[in-house]
Amino acid sequence: MSATAVAPRLHGIRRRRGLVLAALLAAVCAAVVLSVTIGAKPVPLADAWSALTAPTGTENDIVIRSLRVPRTALGVLAGIALGVAGALMQGHTRNPLADPGLLGVTQGAAFAMVASIILLGAQSLLAYIWFGLAGALVASVCVFTLGMVGGRGGPTPVTLALAGTAVSAFLYALTSAIVLLDEQAMDVFRFWQSGSVAGRGPDVVWQVLPFIVVGLVLALVNAPGLNALSLGEDVARGLGQNIALTRGVGVTAVTLLTGAAVASCGSLAFVGLVVPHLARPLSGTDHRWLLPYSGLIGAALLLVADVIGRVVAPPGELEVGVVLALIGAPFFVALVRRRKPVRL
Repeated sequence: MSATAVAPRLHGIRRRRGLVLAALLAAVCAAVVLSVTIGAKPVPLADAWSALTAPTGTENDIVIRSLRVPRTALGVLAGIALGVAGALMQGHTRNPLADPGLLGVTQGAAFAMVASIILLGAQSLLAYIWFGLAGALVASVCVFTLGMVGGRGGPTPVTLALAGTAVSAFLYALTSAIVLLDEQAMDVFRFWQSGSVAGRGPDVVWQVLPFIVVGLVLALVNAPGLNALSLGEDVARGLGQNIALTRGVGVTAVTLLTGAAVASCGSLAFVGLVVPHLARPLSGTDHRWLLPYSGLIGAALLLVADVIGRVVAPPGELEVGVVLALIGAPFFVALVRRRKPVRL
């Protein structure tokens, strides 16, 4: 095919991808509006805008500024983080059923949080977040180190998956043993395990924001190398890629993104697993587009699930992790039945 024929085709592909990106941004904005205005106390859009731009101290102002905005902001951050981390994890393991928890991040965060209650008497949400993030980081380092044992040039997809499964099972057993010994640890773990963005103030958002930003930057830097790895490790080496460095950057990004999300919101199942499958038909296999698409779809999905949880069980609400499981499990089964297994 001549260069004159290729150029219009590439321009058309870029234009289509740009339009899809704009549509996904619009979907996230719409989900943000729903999240801010819908709840146990519905707030008209005009009142919500007034609360953000010219607050007068009314009840609606307090609801919007103190409750809804931090909750929505955390939902956007967690959705983006888990969506991008899921796409990275599936790309690095070349496993369409992989999710960020495969690195042991989720169970590492859970173990550190309950251990902090028993050993250090941690009682505040902010303390739990820091211990949870530290536990997630340590668990992923252990998985990455175990995945390198006996390998050449860094961990392979198979050794990462096996090491992650083993570390996750070990940490889950330790966590279960701890929560049986302490009622407070059991209460915290049970609430955290259900997954929620409610009850988190602006302090939580600001504390996890730097980790998510750094994780997103590393993910975007990792995208070209991941594209090369998808062609096979021998081809990637021939293209000048450092396999160990590429995997290390990817694992670090997944750890920061998932660790920040699960430490602040708890276990949010199916976001990292399902979202890349929704993004891939729109973006193709190019991770430079797949990652931002996955992040935006993850944010929209998490916010919509949170809104559904607020309205299906009045006057109470279902935790967003429960809603995601109820939506994600049958959806993923249907997705697998309708499509042939994806080769990554």
